[in-house]
Amino acid sequence: MRKQIRDEVISITPFDAMEGEDISRCLAWIDSGLELCRIAKPATPPMHLVSYFVVVDEGHVLLVDHRNAQLWLPPGGHVEPGEHPRVTVERELQEELGFAALHPIDAPLFVTITTTVGLTAGHTDVSLWYVVRASRHQSFQFDESEFVDVRWFSFKEVPFERTDPHMKRFIAKLASS
Repeated sequence: MRKQIRDEVISITPFDAMEGEDISRCLAWIDSGLELCRIAKPATPPMHLVSYFVVVDEGHVLLVDHRNAQLWLPPGGHVEPGEHPRVTVERELQEELGFAALHPIDAPLFVTITTTVGLTAGHTDVSLWYVVRASRHQSFQFDESEFVDVRWFSFKEVPFERTDPHMKRFIAKLASS
């Protein structure tokens, strides 16, 4: 599985110097032999792999008001030991929003390494950002134990002051791809 995760990271074309550095750091971390997946909540090991899936539709993005992070974030979840990050996307999409993607999950578009904030602050998430295309008009059931709310934002209306610190860069990369 480590090689498959490495292949996911290698597939990403860096958008900017920061992403190039994050790719290099991520590959070094993967090659280090350290545990890549969270094995105990909230932060064991203190650096672990996350699959974000950014649900998009015609210049809009679906964000969740995450209870623990206290931010508007893309949905996603921790990659389980032995699980491919794309399978994480499929599993979490069903668990968190109650629907399945109508297309195969492609390679990630973006990667970030971020220190978490909120109620479980202080550990490091290595996040692979996958794109899921869905209609703003379809219905979904969100996990109310994990999210306060779920909302579509136009790319210009994303609350950048209260979201993942890399969201603006992700939106720019998505818009340019």
